[in-house]
Amino acid sequence: MAPAGVENNIYWASIDTILLDMDGTLLDLNFDLHFWMEYLPLVYANKHNLSHQQSKDKIYPILRAEEGKLHWYCLDYWQKVFELDIVRLKEDVSHLIQIHPFVLEFLTQAKLHNKRIYLVTNAHRKTLKLKMRVTNLEQYFDGIISSHDYNTPKEDQAFWQQLTTAINLDKQKSVFFDDSKAVLNSAKEFGIGTIVAINKPSSKIDTKHVEGFVNIETFEHVLPVKPHA
Repeated sequence: MAPAGVENNIYWASIDTILLDMDGTLLDLNFDLHFWMEYLPLVYANKHNLSHQQSKDKIYPILRAEEGKLHWYCLDYWQKVFELDIVRLKEDVSHLIQIHPFVLEFLTQAKLHNKRIYLVTNAHRKTLKLKMRVTNLEQYFDGIISSHDYNTPKEDQAFWQQLTTAINLDKQKSVFFDDSKAVLNSAKEFGIGTIVAINKPSSKIDTKHVEGFVNIETFEHVLPVKPHA
């Protein structure tokens, strides 16, 4: 059963385009949190003869300084900063890449009803390549857009302007799902017609309500997808 209010906020009959974030929305954010918060500091510690905690104390402020900017999501940038093969290191823990519950059912129904489905992510193309290989989700999308293609993150209005031109987006006939408050606010400012917040992006973290938006824990709460009128 959908959480109170969700049924009244998604009018599937008026929606022709579905915009989906990847990390935390379709995929369990646990992979990314573990990689950046635990595994990368461990590898860095071993390289520089530091304790795990010393490594975290050094790395975390460097990461946080770029939060919300394009560099925050750029593997090439972090490879230069830390002098580590970030892509190879991600492969080391790729067994943690998991699809969230009910995502496949949602995508299957959306495709069945001929919705346009776009993956719209801040993730770097090298991350996308790994995650699409592991999950086999690429088959469901009409297109995959990385903010790196536009040289601006989803947090910026310039991203949405370029996206609209690229895919001929009708804002009022679109629904957007994401777990980032900053990105959700950006989509709201741009005028995307229906916006839904994922309030449990990681299986290892408790549900946390995202103020100002319709909230769902899993895509079970927006099923069934219905045809366009």
